[in-house]
Parts: sequence; C-alpha cells; structure tokens
Amino acid sequence: MTETEGVIKYRLDHQDQPIDKNISISEINAWRTLLFKLQLIGQIENRYEGYGFGNISQRINRPDSDDTQFIISGTQTGGIESLSRQHYSQVIMANPLKNHIRSIGEMPPSSEALTHASVYQQDKAKQTVIHVHCPEIWNNTQQLSLCFTSADIAYGTPEMAIEVQRLLQTEKLKAKKIFSMLGHKDGIIAFSDNMGKTACNIIKTFKKAVQLEQTALYS
Repeated sequence: MTETEGVIKYRLDHQDQPIDKNISISEINAWRTLLFKLQLIGQIENRYEGYGFGNISQRINRPDSDDTQFIISGTQTGGIESLSRQHYSQVIMANPLKNHIRSIGEMPPSSEALTHASVYQQDKAKQTVIHVHCPEIWNNTQQLSLCFTSADIAYGTPEMAIEVQRLLQTEKLKAKKIFSMLGHKDGIIAFSDNMGKTACNIIKTFKKAVQLEQTALYS
C-alpha cells in the first residue's frame, strides 16, 4: 500500500521541554549512527518521497515498574547522522488502543512511537525497539521465515498496535525478535532486552537477505 512516510497518526499531547537530564543517550545514539551509515535509518532523496525513515527507542523505567516510558528519536530526524539530546523525545504515557501518546522533548516523537509502545507493554523485559527500512529484508520476508504484519494495516495506528500484540504472542516471534511490516514499505522492527543484540539481529538478518539475493542472482 502507498502512504506518506513520517506522518504522525496518533493523538499527541506534547510538552516542549528538554528530556530528563539524567537519561544517557550515548549507547542509543552510537547504534543509531551505525544504522544511519548502513542506510537502514536515514533520509535519501529518491526514497519515500524524500522523507526521513527509521527510528530507535529505549525503555527508561525500571523493569519492575508498571509505567511504560521510553526515549525515542524525534519525528523526521532521519537525515541527521548523529543526533543530540534535543533530537530525542521522552514518551511518558502511551495508550495504543486509544491512539494516544503524551510526551516531552524539544521535538515530537517519531510517527512510529505507538508501535514501539505496543512492544514495550507486552513484556517488561523488552528494553529496546529499533525500526529500520530495509528493502532486502522486507522483500525476502517469506524466504527468511520472518513473522509479518498484514499488508492492509498501516504504521502508527491502533490496528498496527493490536497486530503487533498478536505477533508477540507467537513462539516464532519470541524466538526471532524481528518482523516485517508488510503494510509499511520496507519497514522492519526488531526488539530485545539489549540495544546491541537488537541492532546486531537486524544486521545479521540484513546479511542473510543479501546472501539470498546474491545466491539467486549468481547460481
């Protein structure tokens, strides 16, 4: 399906103020910069009508807390190689089923924040979510045996949140921790209890997808 990239579809109550000064962005920013260099997050003139793509988040509340708070890269920051604190937003409340987010920061959260929230709310052990755009993985979803959301469900919607909740209950996704969003062109989401493991899962899956394509081309 065709859609405009980067459009916020949820109801947002955002307060323009710096995120909590005690939140470190060093690790999340390092991994995001690496994914930018791999063009899995970014902004490229001839892709998605020139809009930025991809986002990254990290849980900031204690695993034993009932709250679901996280920091996430801000909307349309894809074209910036290395972000600063002002480019992150702090989600302080999310209700995917009511299509509602409250946040603070010097810029609004990513348009995909609702989906990130849905992942975090399923399991307190999940500490990070990364959303990239990778045509190689997306086009080889079945060959890679990846879970996937329905092609008629758009990103950043309550329907997507419900679909993600469904997928997260499957043993296959619990094992792989990465899935394709077939209703969001090239959209891939990975998650885990560790930022490095999540990013490396994406990179390893990227490599497998490239290998599949090269095998088909040169065999």
